[in-house]
Amino acid sequence: MAIKYFLFILSLLVLSCTEKKAAEKTEAPVLPNEGAEFLPTDADYLPTPKGTTVSVPSGYKLVWHDEFDEEGTPSAVWSYEEGFVRNEELQWYQADNATVSNGCLVIEARRETVTNPYFDAGSNDWRKNRKEARYTSSCLTTQQSFHFRYGKLEVRAKIPTQTGAWPAIWTLGNQWEWPLNGEIDIMEYYIKNGRPSILANACWGSSQAWVAIWDESVVSFSQFTGQDSEWADKFHIWRMDWDTEWIRLYLDDVLMNEIELSLTFNQGWQENRMNPFSNTVEGFGHYILLNLALGGNGGTPDENALPFHYLIDYVRVFQVE
Repeated sequence: MAIKYFLFILSLLVLSCTEKKAAEKTEAPVLPNEGAEFLPTDADYLPTPKGTTVSVPSGYKLVWHDEFDEEGTPSAVWSYEEGFVRNEELQWYQADNATVSNGCLVIEARRETVTNPYFDAGSNDWRKNRKEARYTSSCLTTQQSFHFRYGKLEVRAKIPTQTGAWPAIWTLGNQWEWPLNGEIDIMEYYIKNGRPSILANACWGSSQAWVAIWDESVVSFSQFTGQDSEWADKFHIWRMDWDTEWIRLYLDDVLMNEIELSLTFNQGWQENRMNPFSNTVEGFGHYILLNLALGGNGGTPDENALPFHYLIDYVRVFQVE
């Protein structure tokens, strides 16, 4: 009995220390070039030209990519979330809000009323007790087509920064329920601590059902616009470097966060003590999500600024040769 009690107390201490570590990492990294004069080129504002040869990092090979060069409907590698999905957000997700135009995937969030076919006025489920949605948008995923473990994920995008917009680039594990499957937020933009911010996060399972342990980095958006007043008008490159020991998240080659994978084991809910980022379970991998949410952490949408447009120039995954 004493041994069981000791192990219980030890597990609480581990969870407490891990959560403390996550809280301590909310301090923003120091961005380089503060006060430097930026000399943008036309290329900063434009997608890469169609047919551009993909630059492959030394020692790596290109294993999956979409350059969004074919106009019209996104390729069949992408599937779509539908309806109200998470976080009590305002938008109704649908495929119609995603198109490929001028070399970019364009996710459009717009003011549009959609009747909720699952409406139930007496339901306690927020997905059902809303009679309609007043906004629509899209969330595209590779859940049905592509999963990966380790390597480099690179996404070049221009994000909407109007009030109410919540764009993201992220991954989820393809086994177990959240957060036991692990979540990696390569990029999120929303209001944090009362101010617009860019975040780079990861989370995994605690000892409580559907409660995550977060390793979070938050950078006030003003740090970027303070260096470059035209930052929001340009494309930027978000990158994840993922190996057996670390996940490192970058924005334009600036390290935003690094997650030490020796600390990311699930804490025992459903007795799952696997590591969602470095386990060797056969078939386990992460899939990619690109979405533009509205409301929630993004704040109340600016009606006068709608529609919002999230432009993704390309998505590339490289792995060691």
